[in-house]
Amino acid sequence: MTPDYIVLDVECYIDYFLVNLYQPSTGKHLEKETYRGKDLDVKGLLSVLCKRLTVGFNSNEYDLPMIVAACSGYNCAQLKALSDRLIKGNEPGWMKLRSEGLDVPREWDHIDLINVAPGQSSLKIYAGRLHAAKMQDLPIQHNASISPEQRQVLRHYCANDVKNTDLLLQALSKDIALRETMSAEYGMDLRSKSDAQIAETVILSELRSATGLKYKTPTLPNGYSFRYKDPGVISFRTPTLQAIFEKILKTRFTLSDNGSVNMPEWLKAEKIEFDGAFYQMGIGGLHSCEKSQLVNATDDYLLFEQDVASYYPSIILQQRLAPAHLGESFLKVYGSIVSRRLAAKKSGDKATANTLKIAINGSFGKLGSKYSALYSPDLLIQTTVTGQLALLMLIERMAAHGIKAVSANTDGAVFLCHKSKEQTMEEEAFDWMLDTSYELERTDYKTLASRDVNNYLAIKTDGSVKGKGCFAIGGLMKNPDGQIVYKAVAEAIASGVPVEKTIKDCNDIRDFVTIRNVTGGAVWQDQELGKAVRFYYSTSVPEAEPIRYLKNNNMVPKSAGARPLMDLPGSFPNDIDYPRYIVAAEKLLCEVGYVRA
Repeated sequence: MTPDYIVLDVECYIDYFLVNLYQPSTGKHLEKETYRGKDLDVKGLLSVLCKRLTVGFNSNEYDLPMIVAACSGYNCAQLKALSDRLIKGNEPGWMKLRSEGLDVPREWDHIDLINVAPGQSSLKIYAGRLHAAKMQDLPIQHNASISPEQRQVLRHYCANDVKNTDLLLQALSKDIALRETMSAEYGMDLRSKSDAQIAETVILSELRSATGLKYKTPTLPNGYSFRYKDPGVISFRTPTLQAIFEKILKTRFTLSDNGSVNMPEWLKAEKIEFDGAFYQMGIGGLHSCEKSQLVNATDDYLLFEQDVASYYPSIILQQRLAPAHLGESFLKVYGSIVSRRLAAKKSGDKATANTLKIAINGSFGKLGSKYSALYSPDLLIQTTVTGQLALLMLIERMAAHGIKAVSANTDGAVFLCHKSKEQTMEEEAFDWMLDTSYELERTDYKTLASRDVNNYLAIKTDGSVKGKGCFAIGGLMKNPDGQIVYKAVAEAIASGVPVEKTIKDCNDIRDFVTIRNVTGGAVWQDQELGKAVRFYYSTSVPEAEPIRYLKNNNMVPKSAGARPLMDLPGSFPNDIDYPRYIVAAEKLLCEVGYVRA
């Protein structure tokens, strides 16, 4: 990506319009604005848009259409009317803009980060997850009239937004680089697309190249239903699992109004009891139902995970599953992408392997979207149910030799195996791979500590830590929630370090903060905080003064004793409520079954 890119953001009111253009390489902000008595510098604004790469957040849907309208001569009142339409309506921004007789110029070189970022969060929340120096919501109501003094307030607010947009861009730099590589390879701009959007675009592009045909989103008839088909690789030995398999084969799957697959009521209620454990099947994947579990490898026992490599792609290709409206051509294209990725991975070509991984993994979600040309709900179910049944088959085979599954989730299971049975375990795993054609990958652990199947901590034999759910530290997918608690628990389990030592030795305030979405906005001691709030627990804040909802004055959950921290301080606070964090860590240790020696 060119180093002299520009980050942009727009603010619009009934009598004030602002575009902030920020160049991170120099730290300079260029403000283009219009209000009563001041005309917009259209020439200067267009010069930037036409000559520079620009970056924004939700900018294809909002900022760019607004800039096009402003450069076309709209006054502030007209811009505010368009702004309201863009924010409140359901049509895409380009469609609303076109209804005004306008279009975003194709020559504008622009990246919109909203679909590249994982999940569907606001810029403020992403900024909080990245520990931005300043979190700030819109400081003036959107329907207000803006005074000269308030213009400066909005300039500062907009300047902070573009800085936080650039912070998000840096966090997504590898994702953007992959998209630039794919854009060059396929001759189309993929930089602003999500993984799923890229997958659909790439597969359809290769299909069109292979067949010369155009593919549209299929329309399924009202009341459409289907059955899961025997894949020919599932074979159970116990009556319990045989009965489940037979019942699934007889079940008709139906669709909801939005085109997604309804979970059959009996399957939703069914908890499969096998070998002293319970398992739940679902539309997405199998999961075990353990809670408060701590399992250790010992001198006599091995603890390891058997994970299925590229599970869903393997099922699709092994069963020759193709959307009915795409036919055999889909399998040729999909198989080619999978083969190219495996070859790139084997040769050490990480860039190619990672770009093709996007096309493979991202395409699967589109099978369940009725708005996608890849839509095929029967193929989705055929894939996920086969994956769940095959995993149960592996668990059953291991159980026959006293090798117990202690956890299972989607594409793998963790087993506890007496060392005397390791050879038997390897033979069963090999036979399972022969019977199914799927490939297992083994990872050995020292410890598995689970609050439940979706929140666990696994200590590998090399000392590295794998965390999921609450134990997943950092990243763009999860709001910080007093991460020092989870770090302290991990240290206690991995190395026996007392949680109070880890917590009291930490002097990074970012490890103590919590980020919360607050619908309608939050307020604390008459200070409005906005819809995305950052706070830590303080000894100087009475529990009777929690953060409250602005709309009804109810307490924001878990905010008693919390001090808002919308701006990160220059030094570590001296009022951290250490006992509160220590109690939370001790409680979590109990929830994962840890007993202090």
